[in-house]
Amino acid sequence: MAPSAPALTDSERQALAGRLHEVQARLEAACSDASLAQPPLLLAVSKGQPAAAIRAAYALGQRDFGENYVQELVEKAEALRDLSELRFHVIGHLQRNKVKHVAPHAQAVHSVDSLLLLAELDRRMAGREVAPERRAFGNDARLPVFVEVSIAGEAQKGGCDPAELGALLDAADSASSVRLVGLMCVPPLDAEPEQSRKYFDALRRLRDEHGGVARLPELSMGMTQDFEHAIRAGSTVVRVGTAIFGPRPPRAGAA
Repeated sequence: MAPSAPALTDSERQALAGRLHEVQARLEAACSDASLAQPPLLLAVSKGQPAAAIRAAYALGQRDFGENYVQELVEKAEALRDLSELRFHVIGHLQRNKVKHVAPHAQAVHSVDSLLLLAELDRRMAGREVAPERRAFGNDARLPVFVEVSIAGEAQKGGCDPAELGALLDAADSASSVRLVGLMCVPPLDAEPEQSRKYFDALRRLRDEHGGVARLPELSMGMTQDFEHAIRAGSTVVRVGTAIFGPRPPRAGAA
């Protein structure tokens, strides 16, 4: 088990509370602009942040957290196992040989991008159930998964080619231990926030072409710099890190 980290100072907790409140206010304003009755899920991206920061955000009511690196996920899940409603979402590229470590600790995976990865997740989740108090996207005991789409065709990023999406979705529908809930994308990081909108619109169109909301109710898209644009494009999950936790400390030794 990872050693317990020191708690945040009072000033650090107050700063975190202020940033979280500001993000929530931005989210509410974007929902109002888009005339949305149901706000998107706020996923607090906690990669690179200490477990104490997650604990502090949890105390403020935040329940869903995104992790990119498997080693960090495992260490934090162990350190925070007493937080019964804590939900960890894997949002980074996932290698098949790391799935065995993810299966006991993740409550959702947003980055399924190949048939082989999907099959390994399904195999590793066989016989496992997500605890009722930790279930995301409905009350199904199976692990919810998103198919990540390479919406901008960037070779250095994960995600399946849009032309391969149909086959991957069909395979996900046939899985027994994981359940398909939606699509995910990451626009080019150097794009201006307003330029991200075209990629969000493209993901929504792909959803419409492959069964619509009935088959793919969730769209995981939008980050700190562009989540308002994502909400207006139909996002149901926004992934916000820096705006909540502040700058990440230097990363060392994560896998």
